[in-house]
Amino acid sequence: MAGLPDMEILAVAIVTVLAVISPGPDFAMVTRMALARGRRAGILCAIGIGSGVSVHLAYTLIGLGVVFASNVWILNSLRYFGAAYLIWLGFSALWPDLRRLILGKAQNTTSTMPAAPSQKPQTRNGSAFWSGFACNALNPKTMLFIVSLFSQMISPDTSLSVGLAYGIYIAACHMVWFALVAVALTLPSVQTRIQSVKIWIERAVGICLAGLGIRLLAS
Repeated sequence: MAGLPDMEILAVAIVTVLAVISPGPDFAMVTRMALARGRRAGILCAIGIGSGVSVHLAYTLIGLGVVFASNVWILNSLRYFGAAYLIWLGFSALWPDLRRLILGKAQNTTSTMPAAPSQKPQTRNGSAFWSGFACNALNPKTMLFIVSLFSQMISPDTSLSVGLAYGIYIAACHMVWFALVAVALTLPSVQTRIQSVKIWIERAVGICLAGLGIRLLAS
């Protein structure tokens, strides 16, 4: 029994890392922010994603996580809000292209689209944090991950302080991993290589976000 806490800590550490690095809406969100607004916005988005985990941790630690997860209407409400948010993000990323098509200016895409990222005001970096926060706070899969982790892998006898430590670790993993993603995508060497296809990457991310939202809505 003495080795049980160590095994619990190891299990939480490994499962959390595997869950965080798996591709999903968070990865797409950070990619979009880093490519469209730069490193600072990408890192702020990563911090927002990690902070968003705290919403699910809070109600799980006070014992409401299992109650929420077992109520279909709560899961469905979170799913609808999360899906709508992802679809909105996806279409907002694709809106410049859609507007050009609507206005009949699609022929100017090649000459005008590369300048789009630099035209975004840097004062909007604050919204990057809240975009990341909402992305995770409205993600039902994050909810189920946190609830499953605390109900199945963490002993009911675990103290609140240890539970809080687990929560801080989970949030920190999200922040560190996605901040590293943002930094990697904005390295000069990487920027040089993807400059010619950056717009297409942003479009692909927009389609991915909208697709994830539609898939979540249909699930």
